[in-house]
Amino acid sequence: MFTDCKPDTKQESDKPTVRPNIVFILADDYGIMDTQAYASKVLDISMDSTFYETPNINRLMAEGVSFSQAYANQLCSPTRASIMTGKYAARLGFTTAMPPRETYYNQSMDIPNGYYAHDVLEHKDNIEIEQALINGTSNSAVPTGTLHDAGRDELSIAEALKDYHSAFIGKWHIGGFGAKGYQPADQGFEPIAWFDAGGSVYYDWRKGWDNKSKERFPKMPQEQWEIGDSGNMTTEEYLTDDLTVKALDYLDKRAKMKEEPFFLYFSHFAVHSPYQGKEDEVAYFGSKASKGWNGHKDPVYASMVKGLDRSIGLILDKLKQTGLEENTLVVFMSDNGGIDSKITPRGDGTDNAPFLGGKACLTEGGIRVPLIFRWKGKIKQGGWVDVPVDCTDIYPTILDVAGYDAKAMVKENSLDGQSIVPLLSDFQNLQNNYGKNVHYWHYPFNVIYNSPYEPYPLTPHSAIRDGDYKLIFDWYGRLHLYNIEEDPFEINDLAPEMTDLRDTLFKKLMAWLTKNVEQRYWPTLNPSYIPNKESRDTPFVDLFSEFKANIDKI
Repeated sequence: MFTDCKPDTKQESDKPTVRPNIVFILADDYGIMDTQAYASKVLDISMDSTFYETPNINRLMAEGVSFSQAYANQLCSPTRASIMTGKYAARLGFTTAMPPRETYYNQSMDIPNGYYAHDVLEHKDNIEIEQALINGTSNSAVPTGTLHDAGRDELSIAEALKDYHSAFIGKWHIGGFGAKGYQPADQGFEPIAWFDAGGSVYYDWRKGWDNKSKERFPKMPQEQWEIGDSGNMTTEEYLTDDLTVKALDYLDKRAKMKEEPFFLYFSHFAVHSPYQGKEDEVAYFGSKASKGWNGHKDPVYASMVKGLDRSIGLILDKLKQTGLEENTLVVFMSDNGGIDSKITPRGDGTDNAPFLGGKACLTEGGIRVPLIFRWKGKIKQGGWVDVPVDCTDIYPTILDVAGYDAKAMVKENSLDGQSIVPLLSDFQNLQNNYGKNVHYWHYPFNVIYNSPYEPYPLTPHSAIRDGDYKLIFDWYGRLHLYNIEEDPFEINDLAPEMTDLRDTLFKKLMAWLTKNVEQRYWPTLNPSYIPNKESRDTPFVDLFSEFKANIDKI
């Protein structure tokens, strides 16, 4: 059972009690079916039959508590913003993730009334068919209180852990594409090695990470580009291994400084593209007999999964070797669903089957991710939780474990997340100590990835899950409704028959969007759209303009 998780914050003779250490490991584009133990649980199959190999993540699950219905956002930057703040990403303006794009800040442009310095000027894919909708925009930086933030300043998770030493390693991607004042050090972390971009090569990456030239954005109002720092040199040639060595070195150092607890945020680039594995592992998986299982067939991707898994095993071993294991909570999560090869333009990535869709989709394959908690002696081994939770819950959960009241600390702008600590012992939430029943997503972009419903690019989508039911609003004018508890693979669309519930959830979703998401982060009607040139079989229907017209009244 889960016992004495939260430290006793009472003090004797003004001497603080020992607080637990926390290691949070975030994978990138790692699908829920990429882990052998998750696949075995979902499909009731032997782990030996799978193509990918994840013995250390399996071990993490066996020694901890796993969530079957943990939700991230559809893309990485929104999830990272939610983890950093405990708030729904769309409320912060994080609606998508992208390579470096022009913003008002990095172009030294005047900021239009109602906009933010780090809003991107434009982000769109090269889609050749008619588009009824124009993309919304997206924020690219979590506010830190600089002069460019116009009074906005989010209390980051590291800043909230005020008695902790917090360190960051890996992918950042919430810093305005290298904007000064928005990098890990500005959010309360010791930056060990980091890169403020969506992806990185896995070999010869250091030059790109250490690039200080403003050639990419010469108008940036700062002396040099703060895109990243590769950190101290190691002997490793492969990025996943290099970052892992840095994490192990950090743990060695902290083991000698037991008077101060630590929070290590280890944000892997694996298994994000470009797909680059280690030669010997690629060869091994290329000849493996189970190649093609469940659509898993790419030996390079399998090697990258192996590298991520190896990293986790080394972290667990180091915690044991250093004596940190019994006072360290380890959390593992992915930032969004896996890139599903069935809907990507090049057919690369993984396969999330039997879950529908993948990264960029609001179907389960795009947002349902692995989430595992492991704390030796504190968390029951092999626990399985079916209660839906989401990435906004990570912030208050980590603060709760550390002995802080997250809601009391973030008074001006309330949190969306709730602590899921109670679920780590009460797996079925029988005591109702976790009371969050509604979850929201918003993605206002036309995307080159194909829809899981039709062979055409994705249109803007938003979604709500309320209890067992999830409604997906396709802004092209279509609604999908599923009972996720009974139909997790989204096979039976209930929208045509359960019209009252469909309409109720749609109004609830639109009310939330109207209240919480600023207009520039909504899609808009395309005045150049030619309906009779539409490629889709169904005509466009405007279901949202009446709600958008009422934004200023709320």
